[in-house]
Amino acid sequence: MTTPTPAAHPAATGRAAILGQPNQLFVLFFTEMWERFSYYGMRGLLVLFLITEVAKGGWGWSRADATSLYGWYTGLAYLLPVLGGYLADRYLGTRRAVVIGGFVIAAGHISMFLNTVPSFFIGLGLVVLGTGLFKPNVSAIVGQLYGPKEDNARDGGYTLFYMGVNAGAFFGILLCGYIGEKVSWHLGFGLAGLFMILGALQFYFSQAIFGDIGRPPKAEDRAKVAAAAAADETPAHVVADRLKAIFVFSFFTIFFWFAFEQAGGSMTIFAADYTDRSLVGTSGFIFKIANSLMTVLPALILTWLLWKLNRSTGSRFALANGLLALAFAIIWGLVIWMLAREFALDQSEVPASWFGVLNSFFLVILAPMFSKMWERHWNPAGPVKFAVGLILLGLGFAALSYGSSGIPQGAKTAQVSMVFLCVAYLLHTMGELCLSPVGLSYISKLAPARLLGLMFGVWFLNTAIANKLAGSTGAYIDDISTHYSMSVFFLIFTAIPIGAGVVLMLLTPWMKKKMHGVH
Repeated sequence: MTTPTPAAHPAATGRAAILGQPNQLFVLFFTEMWERFSYYGMRGLLVLFLITEVAKGGWGWSRADATSLYGWYTGLAYLLPVLGGYLADRYLGTRRAVVIGGFVIAAGHISMFLNTVPSFFIGLGLVVLGTGLFKPNVSAIVGQLYGPKEDNARDGGYTLFYMGVNAGAFFGILLCGYIGEKVSWHLGFGLAGLFMILGALQFYFSQAIFGDIGRPPKAEDRAKVAAAAAADETPAHVVADRLKAIFVFSFFTIFFWFAFEQAGGSMTIFAADYTDRSLVGTSGFIFKIANSLMTVLPALILTWLLWKLNRSTGSRFALANGLLALAFAIIWGLVIWMLAREFALDQSEVPASWFGVLNSFFLVILAPMFSKMWERHWNPAGPVKFAVGLILLGLGFAALSYGSSGIPQGAKTAQVSMVFLCVAYLLHTMGELCLSPVGLSYISKLAPARLLGLMFGVWFLNTAIANKLAGSTGAYIDDISTHYSMSVFFLIFTAIPIGAGVVLMLLTPWMKKKMHGVH
């Protein structure tokens, strides 16, 4: 990405900061939060909307066609960031790319809200294009906030930023999913668009806070990159070996994400048609209380962060902070309405999309624990962490395979306990924490500066392939469950990641040799 002089860390300058981090970070935090709200909110509805019968407002597609479209959509959404990063590097600058991407995504959601077949597909295309510009560049700006000797501050900043990602995913799936399933599919799509508009406007009116960071690239910026590359004295054979290690890491992510991304396809179908989601009496009341706490506590924390940002920047960026306040007012209104509506019902039915929030919820809870574990108790080599992540993912599908073992061959509905989905999401999240942040960290350590963008492009390319495979393989849910069983279908996603994890574990000595001391 472009390389302007980073802003000095506030701890060193005495400037206003929030939680010891530059206040610019929290502008990016909320911008990314609303983008992820829109992305995951819409993604959580997509397959459910497509497979719902026309009489209930859906399109009545087959499960195979719906999951195939899901695979194309998510695959392209992870492929286009390779191009988006290049355009920002060469022409647009990261800030302008984020602004354009945000408004293009918003236009896509509005198009989907219009409730016509052409506008729906145009909307999907616009969301993909906008995500390609937005996703890589908002993350790049986070890194540009810190100087070369501020690695600890940068790590903490990315941790907070990742919380914004998951907070957006949590509320997007929760609220868009609830409104889409309980009220109107297209209102669910429209809600995703509303928050993307507010997020894009908030970032647009806050740009002055970044100074020169993220501006369009100039000749001197490219000269700095070239000089840094020339100063790299790492021997050529070491660089070549480390690049091989990056390609191996990236390749094995395919086995992880192709199974993990069943969350928006076959696992959503399983939640909708094969899971007992009705709760009555004591169990229903306990769920309402738990769901209320899961919803209100994160909202309180985020509102507190908004208050801190407003205190730090309010007088200079009143319009941007006002838009954020409006967004939170809408969030609180929807949360209170949803919870009051559920408490007024004698019987609760958990929305099928609700299970998707468990990934974000577990991640926020478990991330600090994993960080402490790596720091104090057990910090194996990267290939071992990757292998553990793959095995945990497979075990999550083993829970689903066991839970669905009583479903008759070819059955279209069943009443499997919700416990199995909850256990699966817990294990999948633990696997994600072993693999995703570790992989990104190793790319930044192993790749030479002149090839860093390209290597992240390789990572995104493999993620795109995995997402396309997720849709293609998920499309076989009916064929496999008809000819064999639902249990066998999930057993496939048990065996492949665990097998890949075992292979990577065996490759660990070779990988450590190729990494030449990077740990």
